[in-house]
Amino acid sequence: MLQRIDLTAGLGDVRSVLPRATGAAAAADAVVGPILQAVRDRGVEAVLDFSEQFDGVRPSSIRVPEVVVTGALHGLDPAVRVALIESMDRARRGHEAQLPTETQTHLTPGAVITQRWIPVDRVGLYVPGGLAFYPSSVVMNVVPAQVAGVRSIAVCSPPQPDNDGWPDATVLAACALLGVTEVYAAGGAQGIALLGYGSKPDGLGGEPVEPVDVITGPGNVYVTAAKRALRGTVAIDSEAGPTEIAVLADDSADPRFVSADLISQAEHDPNAASVLITTSVALADAVDALLPELVEQTRHSERVRTALSGPQSGTVLVASMDDGIAVADSYAAEHLEIQTRDAQQVAGRIRNAGAIFIGPFSPVSLGDYCAGSNHVLPTSGGARYSSALNTTTFLRSVQMIDYTESALAVVAPSVIVLAEAENLPAHGAAVAARFN
Repeated sequence: MLQRIDLTAGLGDVRSVLPRATGAAAAADAVVGPILQAVRDRGVEAVLDFSEQFDGVRPSSIRVPEVVVTGALHGLDPAVRVALIESMDRARRGHEAQLPTETQTHLTPGAVITQRWIPVDRVGLYVPGGLAFYPSSVVMNVVPAQVAGVRSIAVCSPPQPDNDGWPDATVLAACALLGVTEVYAAGGAQGIALLGYGSKPDGLGGEPVEPVDVITGPGNVYVTAAKRALRGTVAIDSEAGPTEIAVLADDSADPRFVSADLISQAEHDPNAASVLITTSVALADAVDALLPELVEQTRHSERVRTALSGPQSGTVLVASMDDGIAVADSYAAEHLEIQTRDAQQVAGRIRNAGAIFIGPFSPVSLGDYCAGSNHVLPTSGGARYSSALNTTTFLRSVQMIDYTESALAVVAPSVIVLAEAENLPAHGAAVAARFN
C-alpha cells in the first residue's frame, strides 16, 4: 500500500525523491479570482449566491443569529461538551505560555527602547466544513486570539443543508462555549473574501460586516488560494496544503502504533500524506503487513486507502538515525512523530517540523484535540520557515524609542555621518537642528 523509497545507499538530493502531495493552491487561482471580485463588488448577496452554488443551500441570513449560536449548546452531546472544555482549558494554558513580555533596553543614560506587544484589533477565523466538521479548529483558532487580547473575533464556516443553512451545530456550540457569537454562514473562497473585504448592509436587515486585520484557519485548495490572494490586504497565518504526518522510527517502534498513526492522518483527505522514515526493514515490512487489515476496519477506508496509496505517501528506508533526522528535516513535516530509542534526544536534534510528538504515547491525534498545542500547522515543507498558529500570530511588536537631549547628543555625530554617507543630508540636519 505504501510505496518504498530506499535511501540506504545514500541520501543524495533527498528533497527531489521524497513523497509530497501535489496539486498546489495555484491551480485554484483562476476559479477564486472572480469569486473574490464578486464579493468585493456585491458583498453579502454574492456570498449567498456562491453558497447556493457550491454548498447547495442559501442561508436565510449571512450572520448566524446569536440565539442559534447559543442554542446549539442545548443539543450538544454532554460527553462532547466535556471533551471540548478539556481541549479549551489545555489550549488556553499552552497558549498563555507563549505570551511575550514587554522589555526595556537602556542603551545609555536617557536612551530607552521598549519592545511592546499589541494585539490586532479584529480577526477572522475560518473553520472548514467539507469532508468533516471541526469544532476542534474553533478551539485552535479562537483560544490563541483570545489569549492575545484581540478585541473582535469573527468566525466563518460553511452553511450546511441539514442544519437549516447554518454551519455545523457542534461548530456553533464550540463558538458559544468560547463566548464567540459573531459567526457567519459562509465557506470557501467567498467566506475568506467576506472576512477580508467586509460588506455593507445586505438590504435584508443584516448589519454590515466589518473587515478583519488577520485571517487564520485551515481549509481546502480554494480557501488557501483566497487567503494567498488577500495577503497584503490582511495578514494570514499560512497557505495550508493537504495534511501530512511523518513518523521517524527505529526497530524499537511498535508497528501497530505506527500504522494507526499513519491511518489517522490519511483519514482527513484522499490527498493527505503519510510517510514512515525508518532504519528498520523489519518495521517497514510489519507496517506493510498490518495496513490492509487496519484500513479495512476503519470507517473512512476508501479515503484512507487512496491517501496511503498515493504518490504523497510512502516508506523511506535510511541507513542510520543521522540519515533519518536529515530526511525528516528535508521533509519538514506538518506533524512529526519520533518513535525511537532515546526519543527525547532525537527530537532535540530536529530543526524542521510544525509540531514534534515524542515517544509512543504522544500520537498526532492527541495534538489535534487535547495536547495543549495548536493543530493549525505549516504544511508542504513550510515548517522550514514558518511556525504553528500561536498567540504571537495575533500580536504586533511595536518599538518605542525614548531619548533625552543628552542621550541624543551622544549619538548625534554617528547619525549625521551615516546620513551623509547615504546622501541624505536632511536626515542629519534634523538631528543637528536640535543642538544649533
